[in-house]
Amino acid sequence: MKRSIYLSSTDIEEAKRIFNDALINLYQKKNTEIIKTEHAYGRVIAQPIYAKRSVPFYPSAAMDGIAIDSKKTRGANEHKPLLLDSVDYIEVDTGDPIFDPFDTVIMAEDCIHSDEGISIVKPHVPWENVRPIGEDVTEGELLFAMEHILRPMDISVLMAANQLSIEVYKKVSIAIIPTGTEIRSAYESVEIGDIVESNSYLFTGLALDAHALPTTYPIVKDDFNDLKRVVKDAVSKHDVVIINAGSSAGREDYTVHVISELGKVFIHGLSIKPGKPAILGMIGDVPVIGVPGFPVSAHIVFEEFVTPLLLKLNHYPFLFSDVVQAYSTRRIVSSLKSKEYIRVKIGHINGRFVATPLARGAGMMMSVVKSDGYALIEKNREGVDSNEIMDVQLNKPISRIKTTLLAIGSHDLIMDVISNLFEQNSQPYHLSTVHIGSYAGLLALSRRESALAMTHLLESDGSYNTNSVKRLFPKDKMVLIKGVKRIQGLIVEKGNPKNIKCIEDLVHFRFVNRQRGAGTRVLLDHWLKEKNIHSDTIFGYDKELTTHLAVAAAVANKVADCGLGVQSAAIVMGCDFIPLGLEDYDFVCYADFLEDPMMKLLLTCIRSDEFKDLCKSLGGYDTLGSGEVRFYD
Repeated sequence: MKRSIYLSSTDIEEAKRIFNDALINLYQKKNTEIIKTEHAYGRVIAQPIYAKRSVPFYPSAAMDGIAIDSKKTRGANEHKPLLLDSVDYIEVDTGDPIFDPFDTVIMAEDCIHSDEGISIVKPHVPWENVRPIGEDVTEGELLFAMEHILRPMDISVLMAANQLSIEVYKKVSIAIIPTGTEIRSAYESVEIGDIVESNSYLFTGLALDAHALPTTYPIVKDDFNDLKRVVKDAVSKHDVVIINAGSSAGREDYTVHVISELGKVFIHGLSIKPGKPAILGMIGDVPVIGVPGFPVSAHIVFEEFVTPLLLKLNHYPFLFSDVVQAYSTRRIVSSLKSKEYIRVKIGHINGRFVATPLARGAGMMMSVVKSDGYALIEKNREGVDSNEIMDVQLNKPISRIKTTLLAIGSHDLIMDVISNLFEQNSQPYHLSTVHIGSYAGLLALSRRESALAMTHLLESDGSYNTNSVKRLFPKDKMVLIKGVKRIQGLIVEKGNPKNIKCIEDLVHFRFVNRQRGAGTRVLLDHWLKEKNIHSDTIFGYDKELTTHLAVAAAVANKVADCGLGVQSAAIVMGCDFIPLGLEDYDFVCYADFLEDPMMKLLLTCIRSDEFKDLCKSLGGYDTLGSGEVRFYD
């Protein structure tokens, strides 16, 4: 066989472009399998996963102490401690269920023991020191969008949420073929002129780092037919093949000839040193890479071409562990006694990182899952003030943080829909949401702590959102993007056994509310004012939950008789629904952000037929006008 020559000396970036263009159809293939969740550490999920069970799935004690009906604590004060009747309470430990007639837990430290019994020095409100159903995870909640890589804390959440088997992408298999007549196994005796084959161990480790399944073939001598036979076998059994050595222009360098005879060579020769004699080709639908024999060259070519290929086929990003300096969006109080790790969401807004703290409860693993990292507050420091810089140890690559649209504001199930549409899109952008209520979301936007706010604030004139935007952003050019019209109403048990019909009925039943600043809370207060109903007359008005799903879960599990929320949440939780009115759920951002590619993707998503079809399947939405843009000066 004639000596091979380099087909070209191709710039490495151009070589990557040519190679990736040739593999575009391969990247679009979705090879999946269903496995037990307990075996899914480090795997990439192929479908969005929703909770099948709330966590906790019953109301439980958050502290050791006694469970009691909160009404029995009225009148207690420091000047006249209240002696409790022993028949009115039971002793509980953390995690014990709390059911009627009990609705609060008094911590053991707040109980004064004497020969007469237990006394208390202050009244206690309903649900104090009680973990509500769905505090951590709510049945029907989106746990993970597709393409998410499962970590140990994710497996814990999935098992608790009753997702015991999941669909994941299959791991890519890679064949490693060492070649060379002079090559010897590390376990053989060697003589002068022999070369110990060690590159396969390098490749095996790098392949495992890229989450692939490597197989090393026996050493192939410098013989064209032998190499061709082994390559044909490897291509028939593996997803990727690398041939080590034999890629240069020597008389016995057969790799390029074998690849070109069995398939196609795209690149032979790179303008890099070391690593020039590399080969990029394809046989059938299997990428085949000829890697130079010199170890440094081999390492460079593998990391530049094979590692990205394996990661992409395995649906993995490049993973890094970074620490960044971020501005805290809120004041964070910390203990002087301990170094604290505060779970935070990170946004990259106007060239700086901002960190929004998440729930700090020790039993709330989902807040770890949702976080982008830990804010590190050192011992002997009282905390950080709002807009103060702090170190954040990331659990995601900085590149992902910078390509994530951070949206803060009101909760709705359509945000899960949009998040999944982001992940399914070919563009490298993601959506991250924090649900703190409409008004709080607009305030966060005004402080440049987010890129987008979700809002549905009812105005005094009966309109939605417009006046609030003008009032909070008097000097800024703002944009309101129409989201959806959604049906708000009373969520009640299946079959409506209490025969609840209207707002006036709330005074007769156990209610569960949304948090202060939530648009749904504003809407409730508006209706109560119209009906001349005082909030003090509604039992449970002060019981606050942060999402519509959590409200529906509380009703479905008979913790409350009813709650105000959207129809889609009632459907997900199998509840009945009493519609009370339509409202506008919209998005707000600064006008200059409309040109950002992530915002353009958001508009594409909410204007798409797929989005509208998914909203229709959820129930309770009108998408007419979704994606319309209105400017406010």
